[in-house]
Amino acid sequence: MNAAVRAREVLRFDYVSGERDAEAGTSRRRVEPHHVVYRAGRWYLVAWDLERHDWRNYRLDRLSPRVPTGPRFTPRTVPGGNVHDFLAGRFKGSERGDVWPCTGEVVLDLPARSVAPFVHHGTVEPLEGERCRLVVGSWSWVALAASIGRFDADVTQVAPGELAEAFELLSRRFAGATLATRQP
Repeated sequence: MNAAVRAREVLRFDYVSGERDAEAGTSRRRVEPHHVVYRAGRWYLVAWDLERHDWRNYRLDRLSPRVPTGPRFTPRTVPGGNVHDFLAGRFKGSERGDVWPCTGEVVLDLPARSVAPFVHHGTVEPLEGERCRLVVGSWSWVALAASIGRFDADVTQVAPGELAEAFELLSRRFAGATLATRQP
């Protein structure tokens, strides 16, 4: 893999996507390999997919190279210019680099010292009266609302409106779940 990256040779491989049956989830790929990167305990190939005309990342443990490699190519610039930010953004569901597609702000009725240890990619600001302002992101508004709900505290301010709508959607879903469990 690294040899194809260094030589700038088109790489052909079979790829198993997901944890499905190897026969059902296998596809053939032809890519321009640009980087091999370690992230969150796994190795990934960051490459330009020649059939899909787009940047993709592939888990190396799901990839079976085919020989021979293809012709040499001129390297492209990874979007944003930084492969680590590009890959981090892809894992966050963002096309704009290492940023969350959905970022919201809430005020929680909890002291900042109780919230801060559990916020890895956001900010916590202490407020008066044992409250705090939390600014955090996620790949969707519903996921963001659900992650804020884990703090088991009243939420007194919400922005933007999309986050408020996600809280409303979750409250209807959870209310429906409690009604379903009460019926004989």
